[in-house]
Amino acid sequence: MASSVPMSRKFLAELIGTFWLVFGGCGSAVLAAVFPYAQAEANPLGLGFLGVSLAFGLTLLTMAYTIGHISGCHINPAVTFGLWASGRHPGSQLLPYIVAQVLGGLIAGGLLFGIASGRPGFALTGSNPLATNGFGAHSPGGYGLLPALVIEVVLTFIFLLVILGTTHRDAIKDLAGVPIGLSLVLIHLISIPVTNTSVNPARSTGVAFWVGGDAVGQLWLFWLAPIAGALLAGWVHRHLLEGPSD
Repeated sequence: MASSVPMSRKFLAELIGTFWLVFGGCGSAVLAAVFPYAQAEANPLGLGFLGVSLAFGLTLLTMAYTIGHISGCHINPAVTFGLWASGRHPGSQLLPYIVAQVLGGLIAGGLLFGIASGRPGFALTGSNPLATNGFGAHSPGGYGLLPALVIEVVLTFIFLLVILGTTHRDAIKDLAGVPIGLSLVLIHLISIPVTNTSVNPARSTGVAFWVGGDAVGQLWLFWLAPIAGALLAGWVHRHLLEGPSD
């Protein structure tokens, strides 16, 4: 069980898991979403929004069964906060988990930047270079601050409810990774046009750090909104959805 695993192993598991989420998810957007690059408008082979959404879901699904028994496979500071708010994660482990997640994201973002830079013509330009998140001029669909804030709070709230519900002791835990992974796919299908989809501060930080500028300047929203949505979900699940005897 994850509760009896040494913190060093949990730290490494969260670092690797978050690395895979950022490298696989953001990597699909940066390297394959509009391939072949010279024909981006026609885009006959690129993954597009659907492919990128599936990539994020698949990274989470594969890690759920790889490190779930070690660390619980949070790989997202918002998830860690939400589980803490629900009473399922000790406060003493908040900081180590979040540090591991951010480090994993930063390593993945740096490696992705290095690989992408090997293509002639690659540059950190456009509204979302290196699959960064943003609002206003940095929203893929031009959405402003308020819509970006609302959608990140709401989608993270629902995401945490899915996680908390499917991992409840009365749920079919062996299958929990499937609805959790699929929910992340759906979240991306909904919100890529709005914010390029975060619901994960480590994912946002992992690529924004290497881009700088407005990507870092707008990063506050992609910490505030997901954590707020997760804390709300943890409270709702603990006090409203679960009964006193649960």
